[in-house]
Amino acid sequence: MTLFAHWADVNFASNKIETNMRVFLTGASGFVGSAILNELLNNGHQVLGLVRSDDAVRKLEAAGASPLQGDVNDTELLRKGAAASDAVIHTAFNHDFSQFKASCEADRKVIETLGQALAGTDKPLVITTGMGLLRYDRPVNEDDVLNVKSDQIPRAATDEAAHAAAANGVDVYLMRLPPSVHGAGDHGFVPMVIGMAKEKGESAYIGDGSNQWPAVHRFDAAVLYRLVVEQRPSLKVLHAVAEEGIPFREIAAAIGAGLGLPVVSKTGESAAAHFTWFQHFASIGCVASSERTREILGWQPVEPGLLADIYSAGYLTAPASH
Repeated sequence: MTLFAHWADVNFASNKIETNMRVFLTGASGFVGSAILNELLNNGHQVLGLVRSDDAVRKLEAAGASPLQGDVNDTELLRKGAAASDAVIHTAFNHDFSQFKASCEADRKVIETLGQALAGTDKPLVITTGMGLLRYDRPVNEDDVLNVKSDQIPRAATDEAAHAAAANGVDVYLMRLPPSVHGAGDHGFVPMVIGMAKEKGESAYIGDGSNQWPAVHRFDAAVLYRLVVEQRPSLKVLHAVAEEGIPFREIAAAIGAGLGLPVVSKTGESAAAHFTWFQHFASIGCVASSERTREILGWQPVEPGLLADIYSAGYLTAPASH
């Protein structure tokens, strides 16, 4: 049973192509959000983008979007954006891991506000969540339900808020992103691993490095967000997964080869010393399928894979990020 299976009888539009929509996009200047913004604009939609800085406002205006300047935690601003649009895509999230639990709870409040604003309307709400929260001895699929709570794993707050909004009659979609959403300008997990390799003088993996990360290029993910608001599919949990699983040792090997550094296995205290706070993420194993997402939405990733991007998308020459 899917997270929103009990909403199957709600009479929302399904797989009907919507054109010339006005989409409210949070995090519109972010790594994923900016790709979604361009994808929507290039396909005839209007975008009302929530951004914080004056520079981001100028960039949105230059791209042809309408900026809404302010903080994502401003409830009145969120209500204003939702009211002025035909659909909402939420990508904003504070990735400061030193205050991770607080960031997750803040995201819950954002989703609660958007859900309240959209209740009683037919407007879709697309919420971004993480793939790595789910653990199975097989590829995770769209029907799999998160089986942990936010008091165990803080990031589950997003899924809990999405479920609550759906229970309140909102047409909610959960977009699960993999540990690596890659491409030029990435400031996520892979740049962090590269920064650690540069600092320590070796590229490392944990144990035998067989734990696998699924991955997707940000441009491919952006297409999927667009398809969801256009088609309003019956499938409520989507997997933005282009590569089901890449062994972490292969990621480490690509980094080592690109930087001319030795590639080594770490365990115990040695692993903790190398990866520090990132050790949990470096050991994540989460193979994930996007078979149903592709079948129902006709989504077909076309961008380069993660290992190719490590060599060609500026990862190895970018300033260290960790």
